Amino acid sequence: MKNPFLPFLLLFVFTKSFYAQDTIKQHSLHWVDSYDVALKISKKEKKPILIYFKGSDWCEPCKVIDAELFGTKRFKDLSEKSLVLLEVDIPRQMDLLPVEKISDNYYLKSRYNIKSFPTILIVDHKGKVLAEKKGYILSEYYFPFFEEQIRKYKS
Repeated sequence: MKNPFLPFLLLFVFTKSFYAQDTIKQHSLHWVDSYDVALKISKKEKKPILIYFKGSDWCEPCKVIDAELFGTKRFKDLSEKSLVLLEVDIPRQMDLLPVEKISDNYYLKSRYNIKSFPTILIVDHKGKVLAEKKGYILSEYYFPFFEEQIRKYKS
């Protein structure tokens, strides 16, 4: 017996997939290369650092956040104006990143005691945690969180 909802489900999945890919291509972000660089930029530009802990090859909620939050024009505009971005990838396939980058990322995972993915931290120019979000929530709920942390940082 055929499932009458199967064509609609397939259409939804393919549409969502194409939209997500298009969004990411349109709005690439400037992620800094290292923690030390992020700290220096944060101090110089007086901006908080958003540290995004993810598992690029295994964390499905991370992939959703990449597309539906970090892939949006709204986030790109906010981050360019008010945040320093640092992505900390903890892949299962160790050959996805250079050895030095894997080492740096595991150091940061340990330093900030990260146990779940995705985790987003907002830290100051000294590396002190100001706020955090763990797990996946709907993308639109991140923006009030980011805006509040930026406002607090500037005051």
